[in-house]
Amino acid sequence: MGMSWLYEESARDDERSVRVINEALDLGANLLDTADLYGAGHNETLLGRAIAGRREEAVVATKFGIVLDDLQRRQAHRDNSAGYLGRAVEASLERLGTDVIDLYYVHRIDPAVPLAETWGAMAELVAQGKVRWLGLSEATVEQAREAHAIHPVTAVQSELSLWTRDALEGEGGGMVGWCESVGASFVPFAPLGRGFLTGTLHADAFEDSDFRAANPRFHRAAMEANQRIVDVIREVADRRSVTPAQVAIAWTLAQGERVVPIPGTKNSRYLRENVAAADVLFTEADLADLNGLPAAVGSRY
Repeated sequence: MGMSWLYEESARDDERSVRVINEALDLGANLLDTADLYGAGHNETLLGRAIAGRREEAVVATKFGIVLDDLQRRQAHRDNSAGYLGRAVEASLERLGTDVIDLYYVHRIDPAVPLAETWGAMAELVAQGKVRWLGLSEATVEQAREAHAIHPVTAVQSELSLWTRDALEGEGGGMVGWCESVGASFVPFAPLGRGFLTGTLHADAFEDSDFRAANPRFHRAAMEANQRIVDVIREVADRRSVTPAQVAIAWTLAQGERVVPIPGTKNSRYLRENVAAADVLFTEADLADLNGLPAAVGSRY
């Protein structure tokens, strides 16, 4: 997403992004996640360009269900109707330059359309060979159960990080636990806390186009209060001789064998750092420190 919009849009560089995506494939990071919403289709087009000639090496995930009304004002509405789905999947296939999408998510569930109707229409796409697997984004366990009874849920994508742990909470281990119970993958987005958990961000350093400038957790007072979270992450990183970012990603990986975090970056150096997080091993003392972190100050949206 950050390659196309919402984060430091003045730094967008399509040529660099294509190189970084290809480097990810070279390193063996093959799950490439996008959405038709990101930059009004720009991100899908960018990804399609990057994987041209390497399609078989990538697991391409994209999403539908949020319709962008105004790119500049970032105004959008939800539409999970079967009619819109049919148009959306064809547009995504064309932008991605492929004849099949590996993993197709409902980006956000539309309360105006019965989930069974949406999921049934998505299952038809699988039958038609346009999509391989289906996923839900930011769904509840109840919604996941409803969908899974109609057609298998391959993945659920939601935010999970050292300062956002909702997906681990609730009966049976929350959404992460439900995914484990049915053999689905749980895909944490923003495992680096939108950059905060790396310890490199500073209050009031965001340009106007960066949505974090208006995000409650990135207000000066919240960032100062949440510094205590970064301090502990840095202590663990120092003990393991790794970076805070690697600790943050490795912690999500430690939440289960089916947990597959998707950290985003436009930078080759950070890409390599992120991939190397898979090799970080924690002691019981490390995990105790990380699991004992206080709740974050400020809502996530």
